[in-house]
Amino acid sequence: MIKLIFVSYIILGILVNSAKSQLKTGFYSRTCPRAEVIVKSVVQTHFKSNPTLAPALLRLHFHDCFIKGCDASVLISGPSTERTAFPNVGLRGFEVIDNAKSQLESVCPGVVSCADILTLAARDAVALTGGPSWGVPLGRRDGRESSASDVPQNLASPFDSVAVQRQKFAAKGLNDLDLVTLVGAHTIGHTQCRFFQYRIYNFTTKGTFDPSINPSLVGQLQRSCPQNGDGLNKVPLDRDSSLKFDTTFFKNLKVGNAILESDQKLMDDGSTRAFVDKYARNGGDLRFKLDFLKAMVKMGNIEVKTGTNGEIRRICSKIN
Repeated sequence: MIKLIFVSYIILGILVNSAKSQLKTGFYSRTCPRAEVIVKSVVQTHFKSNPTLAPALLRLHFHDCFIKGCDASVLISGPSTERTAFPNVGLRGFEVIDNAKSQLESVCPGVVSCADILTLAARDAVALTGGPSWGVPLGRRDGRESSASDVPQNLASPFDSVAVQRQKFAAKGLNDLDLVTLVGAHTIGHTQCRFFQYRIYNFTTKGTFDPSINPSLVGQLQRSCPQNGDGLNKVPLDRDSSLKFDTTFFKNLKVGNAILESDQKLMDDGSTRAFVDKYARNGGDLRFKLDFLKAMVKMGNIEVKTGTNGEIRRICSKIN
């Protein structure tokens, strides 16, 4: 772990120096020196009472960055905002961000953006599940717009082919390596039955299951997701270690144990399959964690607002 952290900071220094944005590590060192400590403490407190909030915070950050960049627009509440779009209805962890924001406003009013809090919380959540930690480049400002209509065409869907996933990631400056690595976040967390139920009951006109699913998994999923159910039951995305950040998710892909069709399809494309193979083999754990932290920094740079753009929200769910 010491080696991983050491190498990660070397890589991070290269990434930050080459970044076109105005983000930098230690951004609040003078204006709010305890900012990162406060966020980390809040995340740890919530994690102790509910470990499932770790993948929820990671997902919240991902869904934010793919819509208008990493500007905390996903946190804004109200009719027709991003939070109301169908792909976002299951998002959780808002209370963690609100708690951190409240504490920061009490000591550094109007200084730390909700976008930076969300980015830090995602990093801390990953570390708590056994994943890597890294210095987070900061200085994002919060967006003033949030529209549900922007979500479907930008955010990757559980039903997308690799070609569509690739297009959506490329539109954000992310390549195939970033795609596979960031999808690897599914090593932690759960998903609702409605996002894959069609795969286990009526994938074809004959009413059979998706042939790419390992038959031994089908019965297990059918017990968790009855055909006449409401689809809201949840199952682990990584059937073997859903609360541990590791590479078993990729090993599951290789034997047809992916829950989401979009994840399993990574094995159908030569480019994405090569990265899955790399992480699934012995020794792939360290490589995955190093690639993941690089991809997270890269994603955290998507269309950020800095300087005089955007604002610093006083309440993360409301525009000033």
